[in-house]
Amino acid sequence: MRARLQRVAVSAALAAACVIAASSSTVAHVTLETKSAPAGSYYKAVFRVSHGCEKSPTTAIRIMIPASVERVKPMPKFGWRIAVAKAEHTSAASGHHHAGKEVIASVLWSGGSLPDSQFDEFVMMLKLPEMPGKTLHFPVLQSCEAGELRWIEILDPSTPAGHHRRPAPALRLEDRK
Repeated sequence: MRARLQRVAVSAALAAACVIAASSSTVAHVTLETKSAPAGSYYKAVFRVSHGCEKSPTTAIRIMIPASVERVKPMPKFGWRIAVAKAEHTSAASGHHHAGKEVIASVLWSGGSLPDSQFDEFVMMLKLPEMPGKTLHFPVLQSCEAGELRWIEILDPSTPAGHHRRPAPALRLEDRK
């Protein structure tokens, strides 16, 4: 009986591993570590880059910041330079009156080299808008020694992701608990 239970457990584990392996080829390759956060909170955004462009090393990552995000502080990364692009804040949608002030529109890490066979994380601290139920999208441009990948698609949550799709990392804003 014990040997039979062990075989069942091993079979179940193998089946689960096959499902995970099959589904991993259909998910995005630039993702957020945490996919939801309380609206109005500070959030540590960890963007994972899991591969290069057609086996070419990644040399730059540009992350576009939604206009409703008020504060952005990128984390330095050894061997990479950081540049921010600013834009004029034109909305008071978050409940604060910042119209006319500059906000960060994108963050660029460049000058490094991330081999295709390795992954890495690019981190920033964000002040999220007070918009429970909303999903924020962070389009990403991944530049490589040979080529570029654009993780910019805004997918309908009911549509299954496919290997050919390149969805923008998404963050769901939850009610504060």
